Order: sequence, then C-alpha cells, then structure tokens
Amino acid sequence: MKLAGLKSVDGAHEESIWAAAWAPAADHRPTAVLLTGALDETVRAWLPDDLAALGSPARGHALGVVSLAAHPAGALAAAVSLDSFIRVFDVDTGASVATLEAPPSEVWGVQFHPKGNALAAAGGGSGSVKLWDTERWQPITSLTVPHPEGARPDRTGSGKFVLSVAWSPDGKLLACGSMDGSIAIYDAVRMKFLHHLEGHHMPVRSMVFSPVDPHVLFTACDDCHIHIYDAKEKSLIGAMSGHASWVLSIDVSPDGLAVATGSSDRTVRLWDINMRTSVQTMSNHSDQVWAVAFRPPGGAGIRAGRLASASEDKSISLYDYS
Repeated sequence: MKLAGLKSVDGAHEESIWAAAWAPAADHRPTAVLLTGALDETVRAWLPDDLAALGSPARGHALGVVSLAAHPAGALAAAVSLDSFIRVFDVDTGASVATLEAPPSEVWGVQFHPKGNALAAAGGGSGSVKLWDTERWQPITSLTVPHPEGARPDRTGSGKFVLSVAWSPDGKLLACGSMDGSIAIYDAVRMKFLHHLEGHHMPVRSMVFSPVDPHVLFTACDDCHIHIYDAKEKSLIGAMSGHASWVLSIDVSPDGLAVATGSSDRTVRLWDINMRTSVQTMSNHSDQVWAVAFRPPGGAGIRAGRLASASEDKSISLYDYS
C-alpha cells in the first residue's frame, strides 16, 4: 500500500481549513465530491480527480466551519460551525435544507448513521451526544456521556467536553471521544450506554470504525498515539505511534487495510493495520493537518483509491491510494 501525491491547491479557502468529507456518488451525480469547511465560514466542493472547484462556496454560517459529514446517499451534507448551528445543505447547489440549533459550545464533530436516518453530534461542553432524525430534522434524544470511574475533570474545568463521534458500519454501536481522553460506547439500537474504552489521557479529536469489522474502532489523540479497540468487548487490541505531535484526524481505507492520519506535526501518515506500523509520511502541508478523508467506493469511472487532506495552511491535497 502506498500514497502518491496527485494535486495540491494552495489558498483553497481564505482561512484555515478544519474539515473535509467526501459526499458519495449519488443517483444524479456519478462521482463522489470532496467537501471542505474552513474558518472563512464557507464550505467548498471539489471534483474528485483534479480538485477543480465545483460551483460557488456555500455560505450560511456566522463563524468558522469546524466539522463536516456527508449523508450516505450523497445528496446532502451537514456542516458544524462555531456559531453553534449545524447547517444541512444540498451538496450540488449549496442550498440550505435545515438548520439545527445547539447552545454555545454544544456541538462539535458530526456523523450520519450508516443508513442515513439519523445525525449524531458531539455535544461539546454539554457533555452529551445529540441525535436528530433526518426526515423532519427533529431531535431524537440527547445521550449523557458519563465520567469514567475515578476520572479527573476535563482541562476545560467545565466537566465533560465531547469532541468526536463515530457510528459502527452496521449502525449498532455509537462511540464518542472526549477532551479527557475517555471514549464512551453506546448500544445505538437501544440508546444505552455500555462502557468506556481506556488508554488515552488527552483529547480524542477523531475516530472511525473499520468498514470490514463493525467492532473495531480506530482513534486519534493529542497524546500522539493511534489506538485500535474492540469497542464491543472493551479491549485495546493495538496501538501505533510515529507522529511528533497531536494526531488531529483519522480515516480508514475502504478496503479496511490502512488508516491515514493528519497531525499538528504538519504531516499525513499512512499506516498498515496488520503490521501496526507507519509505512509512509507525506509532507505536502506547511501547517497542522486538521482533516484526512478516503474517497468512498462506488461511482462511475473510478480508477483508483483517493485520499484527501486539509490543513491550517489553507491548502488541500489529493493522493492516489493503491
């Protein structure tokens, strides 16, 4: 497995880019589209092979965009802003479909259910995970994230601060990562807290489940480590290290054989999951890498795998993955 640089776009946004996600190919669109969100309050769409800008930037937020998630059907996406709103929009036109409101600092990372029938949001300072249905965009529930036994308060001093969420590919588990390094696992069918995963002691900013094993969870943490958990059995099954600073983002390849990470050490790394080691380091960016995202499978004319990265330096890069 390896990465090969294909294209980089400097000045892709007017300010730092904190989020990236692929909207899958849809019935009306034969290819996936790369979405990026930045502190310039916009979301931009890019064609998958040459990073040509697609249409005008989508606007609607009053502050920077910090997280993005695409609906599995490919037509819609959700953008989270520091203005405490989640804006659901049409990927192709940028038009708003729904606006979901949360109190200040009570929304951060977002992720759609694999079937697309729910949206989960890391509840930031509320210490919860919030869920909305995607038919009428009404709240479903708010799941309180309990403190692990004997845990110290978060560094924020305001109790639990929830940063990241991830659904298992079968939709049966929901994971959320917090500022204190703890990871809470829920039975997503019964909406019931199951247990905590232990091992990290600094913010867990990004997580993703394996596409080939619905129990395997990969986590990225400010402690410079990537952990591999069996989320159902509550066990740490592997750890990888190599970044010189915080690991800010993580994604897993569609074949389930590799993960990519972005770090505040300005690099993107590719990791072989079976070997538990870093096999390649890419240094395209000049500042911290806030987002990495593998292109999902499917769509017409797909020639190879793709990985995208987005950085504080306002640039995005595209890599061939093979």
